Amino acid sequence: MSDQLKIFSGNANKALAEEICKCMKVKLGGAEVGHFSDGEMQVKILDNVRGFDTFIVQPTSPPVNDHVMELLIMVDALARASAQRITAVVPYYGYGRQDRKAEPRVPISAKLVANLITAAGADRVLAMDLHAGQIQGFFDIPVDHLYAMPVFLDYIRQKNLKDVVVVSPDAGGVERARAFAKRLDADLAIVDKRRPKANVADVMNVIGEVKGKNAILLDDMVDTAGTLCKDAEALKKFGAEHVFAACSHGVLSGPAIDRLNASPIEELMITNSIPLNGKQSGKIKVLSVASLLAEAITRIHRDESVSQLFV
Repeated sequence: MSDQLKIFSGNANKALAEEICKCMKVKLGGAEVGHFSDGEMQVKILDNVRGFDTFIVQPTSPPVNDHVMELLIMVDALARASAQRITAVVPYYGYGRQDRKAEPRVPISAKLVANLITAAGADRVLAMDLHAGQIQGFFDIPVDHLYAMPVFLDYIRQKNLKDVVVVSPDAGGVERARAFAKRLDADLAIVDKRRPKANVADVMNVIGEVKGKNAILLDDMVDTAGTLCKDAEALKKFGAEHVFAACSHGVLSGPAIDRLNASPIEELMITNSIPLNGKQSGKIKVLSVASLLAEAITRIHRDESVSQLFV
């Protein structure tokens, strides 16, 4: 790897950044990321970055606002230190759920955060499993969009499950579920539900045949797990033999762990895009996306195709 590349990390997921560096056989760049006594972010880049291709690994995970500000200030610091190119590596994009005006007088926060990252001085963004594909268009800089699908596929194939049906938790996730089902040579089903407010959903019906099958609920993220667990209960009600779930981003806030433990979900597969920070359950299986991100960073640095990772 060229010595003109440097990778830095904020406090959001330093373990992932270190794992990426290990895959790439490079050293994690030196940076002090802390706080002033009043809570303001304090950042200092310790390495010379003049003329370097720089990458900041920083998922905007909880506490979201702190990690967003860390990312913005680190981008600004690198820009003022004359880095040749700055790529924000954001495995989990916070505020991604507010991607449209679903009702009057609400913001489009996903666009606002995109504007902030661009205004701070980032030259490009590397993201993974955005909540909605159109978020790529919110940026006025290039966005490389990765998918955790290859990681999940490798793990699920090792389980040698028979009679598999991939289940989309809503109509919006059908495209993702269909692509996943095609690669597994599995059937497709959809949970039809009504969502009266955020983190609340009422299951109405299951479209597709799930009786006697191994159902895999596929989603981009699991937050409070309320919706996911209700979907699992509906699948069991409609005759699914076993229920698994695969969600790229394990936010797992509030009562998520308790709900998961009490649900019919036998295993929840998530990636290490977000650290668990002590949240534990025997049902959780964490899969690493470090090698996937490392390969993407290498290709960006060498100006090679990133889309070839998913051919």
